[in-house]
Amino acid sequence: MMDGGSAVSTTFLTDSLELELGTEWCKPPRFSCAFDKREGALFSGESYLASGALKRLILNLDPLPTNFEEDTVELFGIQWVTETALATSCRELFHLFRQQLFNLESLVQVNCDFGKIATLHSKADSIRQRCVTFLHYIKVFIFRCLKVQDTESHNLHVHPYEALEAQLPSMLVDELRGLLLYIGHLAELPSVTLGAFVNQNQIKIFPPSWHLLHLYLDTHWLVLEILHMLGEKLKQVVYARHFISQAGDSLTNVSLFEEHCENLLCDLISLSLNRYDKIRPSEALMVNHYSCACVKELWVLLIHLLDHRSKWSVAESFWNWLNKLLKRLFEKSSDQRRPSVSLTQAKDPLGFSWWISVHVASLYHIDRHGVSDDLRQMQSNWTFIEELLKQSVTVQESILEEQLRMYLHCCLTLCDFWEPNISIVTNLWEYYSKNLNSSFSISWLPLKGITNIIKSPLSMLTMVKTCTGDKQDPDLYKSSSSYVIFLCILAKVIKKAMKNSGPHPWKQVKGRIYSKFHQKRMEELTEVGLQNFFSLFLLLAAVAEIEDVASHVLDLLRFLRPASTSSHRALVWKGQMAFLLMYAQKNLDIGVWVEKLSCEFQEKAKEFLVSKNDEMVQRHTLWTLLCIYIDGVQEVFETSCCLYPSHEHLLNDGFSMLLRACREPELRTVLNFLQAVLARVRSVHQQLCQELQRENVDLMVQASLSAKERHLAAVASALWRHFFSFLKSQRMAHLVPLSQLADAAADFTLLAVDMPNTAPSDLQPQPVISIIQLFGWDDIIWPQVVARYLSHLLQNSTVCEALSQSSCVSFQSFTIRSWVRCVLQMHIKHLSEPDLLIGMNAEQAVEKEYMEQLAEMTRLLFKLSEVKNIFSKAQIEDFPSPEDPKEALIRFLEAVGTTYETLQTFSDKSAMVTKSLEYVGEVLKYIKPYLGKKISSAGLQLAYGIMGILVKSWAHIFVTSKAQKLLFRIIDCLLLPHTVLQQEKELPAPMLTAIQKSLPLYLQGICIVCCQSQNSNAYLNQLLRNVIEQYIGRFLPSSLCISDLGQHPVLLALRSPASLPVMTALRKHIVHAIRKSYLEFKGSSPPPRLAPILAFILQLFRDTSMGVCDLELLLPAILKCLVLVSELQVKKLATENLQCMIKTCQVGSEGELATQLTSLLRQFIQDYGMQYSYQVYNILETVATLNQHIVTHLIPTLTQSLKDSELKWGLGRNIAQREAYSKLLSHLGQVGQDEKQRLESDKT
Repeated sequence: MMDGGSAVSTTFLTDSLELELGTEWCKPPRFSCAFDKREGALFSGESYLASGALKRLILNLDPLPTNFEEDTVELFGIQWVTETALATSCRELFHLFRQQLFNLESLVQVNCDFGKIATLHSKADSIRQRCVTFLHYIKVFIFRCLKVQDTESHNLHVHPYEALEAQLPSMLVDELRGLLLYIGHLAELPSVTLGAFVNQNQIKIFPPSWHLLHLYLDTHWLVLEILHMLGEKLKQVVYARHFISQAGDSLTNVSLFEEHCENLLCDLISLSLNRYDKIRPSEALMVNHYSCACVKELWVLLIHLLDHRSKWSVAESFWNWLNKLLKRLFEKSSDQRRPSVSLTQAKDPLGFSWWISVHVASLYHIDRHGVSDDLRQMQSNWTFIEELLKQSVTVQESILEEQLRMYLHCCLTLCDFWEPNISIVTNLWEYYSKNLNSSFSISWLPLKGITNIIKSPLSMLTMVKTCTGDKQDPDLYKSSSSYVIFLCILAKVIKKAMKNSGPHPWKQVKGRIYSKFHQKRMEELTEVGLQNFFSLFLLLAAVAEIEDVASHVLDLLRFLRPASTSSHRALVWKGQMAFLLMYAQKNLDIGVWVEKLSCEFQEKAKEFLVSKNDEMVQRHTLWTLLCIYIDGVQEVFETSCCLYPSHEHLLNDGFSMLLRACREPELRTVLNFLQAVLARVRSVHQQLCQELQRENVDLMVQASLSAKERHLAAVASALWRHFFSFLKSQRMAHLVPLSQLADAAADFTLLAVDMPNTAPSDLQPQPVISIIQLFGWDDIIWPQVVARYLSHLLQNSTVCEALSQSSCVSFQSFTIRSWVRCVLQMHIKHLSEPDLLIGMNAEQAVEKEYMEQLAEMTRLLFKLSEVKNIFSKAQIEDFPSPEDPKEALIRFLEAVGTTYETLQTFSDKSAMVTKSLEYVGEVLKYIKPYLGKKISSAGLQLAYGIMGILVKSWAHIFVTSKAQKLLFRIIDCLLLPHTVLQQEKELPAPMLTAIQKSLPLYLQGICIVCCQSQNSNAYLNQLLRNVIEQYIGRFLPSSLCISDLGQHPVLLALRSPASLPVMTALRKHIVHAIRKSYLEFKGSSPPPRLAPILAFILQLFRDTSMGVCDLELLLPAILKCLVLVSELQVKKLATENLQCMIKTCQVGSEGELATQLTSLLRQFIQDYGMQYSYQVYNILETVATLNQHIVTHLIPTLTQSLKDSELKWGLGRNIAQREAYSKLLSHLGQVGQDEKQRLESDKT
């Protein structure tokens, strides 16, 4: 046996070719569902369809051309003469057949356990094969061996075989009738046998019940084949001898065929009824009416055979047979005549008739070879379906929606199969026209597709598109109401009918539908009814004449009462907007709808403007209508291929009024609409430009394109007129969402680039620059707006190149300035919420969205040629990461400073200073908000840090007179503000922290400026010392731990890498500041915080090298502390400072430092030797331990001081003082001993 695929592929061969394929292909066919359905075949290769048996039957060809060719044939295990067996032993053979059937029935009773299944399968299959072979032998015998007897011949000398042969047809009719009575009806088989329909397995081993059931199917079908072949062979009626028909008439081959055909169809209907009772209405089209592929094949065989007989004789067609039997289901038992065949009573005859009709109709796609052919002409059954439809919608009791959906779903499927039928539509419309106000819903089943109230005009069109589509939704029952399914039927019928017959069918349908609508009917429509009304007419407009339908709808809408509910009015607006959108989709002039809708919109916008904020219900009602208009107009613009004058009318004064009345949530909707329309206008303009630029454009086409461009310009002007002035007025307001304000402004800028002449006069003659100045370069605009706005422009390379090459404005410089401001003001939005920032780092304190926007702006900005040139001249190859805008700004400022230092000529340097000042602009205004009463720690750190970088990296720029003013303002504003100068007033902790971190940068930068100035800048030097004086004391630690002083910002400034002259100058300024402000005694009273200052000086000496200036300024004060201050901590720190100075001088005693040290100590002895001699001797002892040479030089001065002291007091020798002096001299070696002896020998 060949597989299904091979069978199908060979069914188109001629008879002669088929004979050459061998006996295996011509193995007697039989029903079988044991095949692999994954290969795509509908039926088994050994089936009657795939094997070509049906084709041979219809074409009256040899049933099995390669079988039964031998002289003998084996039937039921016995050898028979092939050409005479049936004539001579007909009754015996049928008796053996029934015996085999009995044996198979007996096997069914055997317990079929796992161990016996294979054996039982083999036995049952063998029995079935014998029986099927015998029935096929009868067919072959009739075709080849049976001779037609001449009825007019009355020869008395007839051969005995001829006599038997003459009786064979009648005997066959008797035996076939007996066989049918023996096997009975399929529907009456026991459940164990019928259960074999669902017995499928992969190993293809089946129980005896499966074989018995399929043998019954083979027998029923082959009996029909034999009776048909008998009639075709003899061309006359054959009468039975022993049987009469159920009607009491003589039994013939024809009556037996019809009787058996009726029985078989009734059995199939009964089997289908059993399946139908188990399915839900929602599953009706997904569940077939057959439980096995063999039953499906039997339906297909009957369709082909009965329709073939009806073409060539007076026999009834398949549909007539089926209709006649289905009609019996509707007959009540009391009215029912005794039929020849009984049908199972149906619980739902109407639903079952719909269900089986649609599934049987689908079988017409299968040709006589068992192959599905969607292009095959299908015979319709509309007459019966019309009767079903009338019963479905005209029953006296209420129609259940769940049933009606199934009926109409079946009807829709049949409309797909068959030719269009206008009567179906008109019958359905009679029902739905009376029930338009019904929602057609099922309480337990929510609709997925069309809801009770359609949300938008676009959803209305989407529903219509679904209804008019060729592809049917398999889940239509659950997703759509019966009314929507009716609309699908209506669309399909009209489209098919107009395709086949032109406009006449549409006129028929139109007349029926239009006649149902008049003023009274329109006034009766509820909200649901109005929705159904719009769905109907939108569908008609989609499939037929849209202008005619739209005109009629406009006329009907005038009948509606003006004082309807708000939801009613909203639905009317949606419906009108849906028609407007359909016009736009079909590229038709929308003017017929625009005038009415735009006037209504203006009225509602005015009402919305004058309504009070507390009138929430009224505002909500109005806003609902306005949203419908806004969403609809947006869809119209996005759908329209071209923009006409009518589109301008949609953008009227209503929007000007609406914008002034909106709050933030409502503004978001309107601005989203604006952006969509602006994008569409620009897109259409670009398309027109491309078409105008094509070569060899026809003059007519050029004129058309020019007209379109004028229309587009009118639409653009309407946008400027009604929207831009509002955006301009809201630049500093908090009402408009900042992101949308930036987006809309950017869209208008790009519109001005494309269509500059459409911009208003106040932006001319350079509208693009004017808008950028308003939204990108103006320092009063929110940085969030600026960053987002400029990012949009920087993304457009065409715009950037055009503006960069423009000579009228420094586009790149101003854009860089705005970027600097955006980075510096990243924390400005949170100044009003300082408490929220506690415990957050600087990155967390900035909105994530704004940081992402800044990063994007930074990335785009670094692509500008001006920025690239700066980094290139500064020889910086690695660009900073745009993910950290702050770091990127620092690197940029450093690059600017480095670039300036590389310049040689005066003109280049002067130009660079000017350009640099353009980059930072009014930078102090950008950071001024951080310096107010509202404190932002992150903002202060950012401001002081960036400005510190600016001062240091731009130090050479600040040397110039142009830039020095900015430096003075930075010092005054950040380092020496009024609050800092008030010593008694504490600075805010966040400000002190910010200054402490950045002060080294300021000190180094200012010092560089001082050193580089050609003329002595006394004022700047004084400012530098003032800064140092202010912050040395403010950052002294509370404890006297020297390690804490290591982080003092003034000391850190000396440690940072810088040139030696700069560090020396800075150290000098620091020492002067200390001497002036922190070491001045008031009489004998020491200055405040003396110990921390001494600790600071000590750290200064340790960190840096000492100069002559340091000794001159600091040593006298330190010595004075040792003399006048008795506090142990002060003495200790002063001594350490003195020791540090002495050690520094030890580098060379003859050096300048040593000489200066000796001079200072000599002056110290002269000042304090007489009054504080003991303290002086102690101090000098300390010095002597470190540098004896220095003190040795002081011996004459010390001796003279001693004598002057004794002379002053006039008491002779001061023994105690001389002993103290002698102690000092004992530390000075031989020189000291000599002086000591001279003192002792001196008698003066």
